[in-house]
Amino acid sequence: MTVQKVGGLAGLTCAATYLFGFAFLVTTLAPMGYGTVEIGPRAVVGFIQASPDFLILWNSVVYILNALVLAVLVVAVHARLRATTPDWAAVACAIGLIWAALVIGAGMIGNVAVERAAYFAQTDMAHAVTLWETLHAVELGLGGGNEIAGSVWIGLVSFAGLLGRSLGKITIGLGLLTGASGLMTLIPTPGDIAGAVFGLGAIAWFIAIGLTLVIEPAPS
Repeated sequence: MTVQKVGGLAGLTCAATYLFGFAFLVTTLAPMGYGTVEIGPRAVVGFIQASPDFLILWNSVVYILNALVLAVLVVAVHARLRATTPDWAAVACAIGLIWAALVIGAGMIGNVAVERAAYFAQTDMAHAVTLWETLHAVELGLGGGNEIAGSVWIGLVSFAGLLGRSLGKITIGLGLLTGASGLMTLIPTPGDIAGAVFGLGAIAWFIAIGLTLVIEPAPS
């Protein structure tokens, strides 16, 4: 199996991790109040204490698994783009690998936050709350609370695909729109909306780029 096809499967897996994350959030976490404005840090730690495995599974899929297959996708996309736009392909590859590193870092910190908060909550709830707030802030800074690295990579890949005509119009259009929405997470007020739009756009783009790599031959 070629790198292109493996990368295409990795892209489809990226989409699957996003779909899993949204489904888990809507069906399991949101009904319990997790992630809403109304629930405070102490209530979050209480939820973690009761169900730590839920959040560890969620973090492991949407962060860690996503980052590992994302790295494969980045390399495969670079191999496709370098035939027509080698310089832009190199820049996009660098940004993509940075994004994958940030995502896996956010996932590992997120899991440590859950584990340590659950442990300390047994004896010192105040300390557990402070610890979770601190580690959660680091997690959000790495990638859970903004989509800058991801939006730049998707945008650059789509731009290079446009210049070199190495990607289809649907993939390019979805990528440019998704990249723009991710950059909007820099603005504090509509950040949650922009993040949701980026997530949904990324699902569609991952499916599009995955199918492109699996089905369409690479340009020579």
